[in-house]
This record gives sequence, C-alpha cells and structure tokens, in this order.
Amino acid sequence: MTPTHETGQQYDVVVVGSGGGALAGAAVAAKAGLSVLVVEKTDLIGGTSAYSGGACWLPGSQVQQRAGIPDSTESARTYLAAILQDADTGPTAGKVEAFLAHAPELVAELEADEGVDFEWLPFPEYYDAPGRVPFGRSIQPLNIKRGELPPEVAALVRPPVERDRAGEPGRNTLSGGQSLIARLAAVVVREGGEIRTNLPVTGLLTDDSGRVTGVAAMTPEGPVAFGAARGVLVAAGGFEGNQALRRQHGVPGDVAWTMAPQGTNTGEPIEAAIALGAATDFSAVGWFCPGLEHPDGSGSFTLGFRSGLMVDTHGRRYANECLPYDRFGREMAGMVDGGEGRVPSWFVFDSREGGRLPAIAMPEGDPADHLAAGTWVRADTLEQLAAAIGVPPDALTSTVERFNGFCETGKDEDFGRGEDEYDTFFAGGQGPNKALTPCDQAPFYAARFVLSDLGTKGGLVTDAAGRVLREDGSPIPGLYASSNSAASVFGPVYPGPGAPLGSAMVFASLAVRDMVRRRSSTSP
Repeated sequence: MTPTHETGQQYDVVVVGSGGGALAGAAVAAKAGLSVLVVEKTDLIGGTSAYSGGACWLPGSQVQQRAGIPDSTESARTYLAAILQDADTGPTAGKVEAFLAHAPELVAELEADEGVDFEWLPFPEYYDAPGRVPFGRSIQPLNIKRGELPPEVAALVRPPVERDRAGEPGRNTLSGGQSLIARLAAVVVREGGEIRTNLPVTGLLTDDSGRVTGVAAMTPEGPVAFGAARGVLVAAGGFEGNQALRRQHGVPGDVAWTMAPQGTNTGEPIEAAIALGAATDFSAVGWFCPGLEHPDGSGSFTLGFRSGLMVDTHGRRYANECLPYDRFGREMAGMVDGGEGRVPSWFVFDSREGGRLPAIAMPEGDPADHLAAGTWVRADTLEQLAAAIGVPPDALTSTVERFNGFCETGKDEDFGRGEDEYDTFFAGGQGPNKALTPCDQAPFYAARFVLSDLGTKGGLVTDAAGRVLREDGSPIPGLYASSNSAASVFGPVYPGPGAPLGSAMVFASLAVRDMVRRRSSTSP
C-alpha cells in the first residue's frame, strides 16, 4: 500500500489523463460545483482521443432522435446482447445496463452547455446483428474554430496525428477528436477547473484507512502531491506505449505501431492502482487495426479499402479486407479461430489511383518516400512484385487471378467481401459488387502492413459506478477508473464507431456522479 503523504493543493476531484473520458468526467465534475484538477503527462492534452475522428457511440440520445434515425436504448440493448460475450456477470454485473441508461443522460447534460453540440455521424456499426442501426448510431461534436476557445485551451489541444507526428501545429478549425477535447476542456476551464500539463503521475496517495486521497506527481523541480477529497479518476489510457507491459499481458503488436502519441500511455497509473490491490482484467487485449508501416517504423490506422487485396507472407488472402478495422486486426493477429499471425502482411494494389493507396491511412505519407524506403514496392508484373516482397510468385498470381474472378461475378466466394453495409460504405467500384474492383492495371504495388492498435483494452476492474474493485469485489475507496485504464465494458468486442470514447465518457461521468453522491470523504 502506498504510504500516507502530506499533500499540497487540495481539490475535490483529481483526474489523471486528458482524453475524451477524462475531460468528460472533469467537465461534469466542474459543472457540479466540485473543484477539479486535470493532470496530463505530456505538454498537450487529448492523447489518442485527439487523433480520433471524434465519433462517440452513445446510444439512445437526443442527437439520434433529432436526426430521425431508428436508434433507441432498447435497440442498442438488443444489439449488445447479440454481440457481447458473457456480459454483465460477476463483480462487474450491471455495467452494460449502466452504460445504456446513462449514455442519453450524459449527452443531454453535455448539450445543455452552450459550448457542446453534437450531430449524428453516418458510419456503419461493426456487426450485422439484431438491433443494428442502418448507417450507425454514432454521434460527433460539431467543428469549432480555435479563436472561439479560451487561449489556454487553444494552445493545449494536440494536433491531428499527421501534423503531430510531423511536429506541425494544429489547424484553425478543430474537427473530430480535436473538437471534442477542445469543447470539454473549455467547459472545465470556464467552470474553474485546472488543467496542468507536463505532470506525470508517479503514485496514488492513501490515508491510514486505505482510502485514496490524492496523487503524487513529478515536476522538473521535484515531486509534488495533490489531494482529492472526493476521489481520483484514473482515465489516462492504457499501456500500449510500454513494450514490457504489452509482453507481460500478451498484447500483440509493437510500441512503434500503436496510434497513441509518442511517449504516452505507458501504464504507470494502472500499476499504481495495482499496487493498492486493484483487480485487473487483461483478457480483451486491445482495440486493433491494420497499420500501414512507415519508413520510420511507425504504423498508421488504415480503413476503407476501396480496391486491392491483403496477402500474408505465403501470398494468400486470409480475410475480407473490408471488415471493420478491429475485426481485421484480430484476423491479422491470428486471434480468430486460433489462426497464425500475419505480421507483416502486404496490401497489393494496382495503378488505377495513380499510385496512391486506395484506402484511408492516417497518415498515408508520401508514396515516393515509401518506395525509397521499401515499405512500398512497385513492379511491372505480379511475378516481379512477388519476388520483391518475398512471397511465392505462383501463389500471388493465382491469388490475384482468383480475386479478379470474384470481381467479375460480384461474389467473393472466399470471404464475402461486399456482403455487409460496412464493406460497401467506403467503396466505389463500378462492377456488380462495388466493394470488388479488379487488380489488373500495371504497374502493381505492395504496401507493407503491420498490426497497429488504438490502445490496449485491458486494465482495472470497475463496477457500474466506475469504482475500482479489489480481487474480492470490494471497492477501493476514493479510486475510480475509466477509458483504457479500465477493463472494457465491451470485452473483446468493438461494437461500432466511437465505442472506446463513448464508454470512456459514460463511466467517467458515472464515477463523478458517485463522488457527488457521497457526502463525505470517509464514505465507503
């Protein structure tokens, strides 16, 4: 157990992390009249949330009702019941119902603030199951201009990934994840909350009873401590940036390939809670995606393949390339049916788009740089391409010929590409199946793909109020968790666009609601 510490500044709530879940919790707490401190490890706020499209899977809200789509809490309940595995059992029973009940309440509470507005985002959900809404039920924040924000917030929002990795500043119009982070942070600051950056948390403080009473952190000048009378909310992401922890908990992939900003999400807050006896669940592993490998060894979140086909090192296809990204990533990792891993894979495409990748990669990079580095290969024939990437030429040519035959008939007999609405959402082919476009226009290209992730998915076990639990199921007083710091309510399943953000926001808000409900810092 962490020893008792003398703390410096006192707050009602200390929030560790500054992603969508953390800032949603901080905004709700500040609006409730609590004194709030947000501590962020890096010099910018938003983490991976700022890189995201800002989609939030928050079913049954007034936003979907305004859009007139056939969404409801009941249909979302039906959908989750169909796709989740062993939901709402054991010490965490009730979490799915808590999520469903609070999602519309949270949206209404956020939109009641003049600084927060959402709109429906057409984007198909990831499973063909009862309760699915055509073109999805996800919502996103409206764009906001940097000049509309408090200057201290405008200066802190992490830029989109392609600019951040290049060391460039953000744009004047903030959209998607940047808008979500900016809007929530603006609420926190306006309501008197504090956001401090460059402040990595090194431990959790407790009193003699074992109650969490604050956090220890490190500044360039030395250690500091901050008290939290109502509670500490750990919402600092997962441990995808820590190779040792990835290996320890069986997370495939590599630190270099994760989408988390460099130097973030290395798991110290999770480890601090474990030191206090917190229970953990790492079985859901991570939120995965195929990653376009870059010359510097990093990976890019890639989705929306319009043409082309993915092959393993044997030159064979192994899945529907148009699967939702997490599902394809799990195929790549060999998590489906005990299959072998396929890292690296090669995405084979032709020149019909002028040598650009026929997909959405964030970022894509310069094709010339890829070709010079060998992360992309170009050849006049498929046989030459196969030799260049080290796969059997006969296998690759026969795979492409078979695929092109499917394009002619409009039916992928191997993996059913184009049979689901998600498959065709990004596609624009002209044949009988718009998700199937032949690979037949020389020169040919192959791009090397690795297994990227949007974060790890295992972490601290929490209950329906966001309280961190011990192994015996009892809560650790004063300690709460959300985002990828907590084990996901969805287990190994990724229901739809914005599920990580939506669940992080809901359980951060529920954690704050529990803090508000408790009248004194000594409540169990």
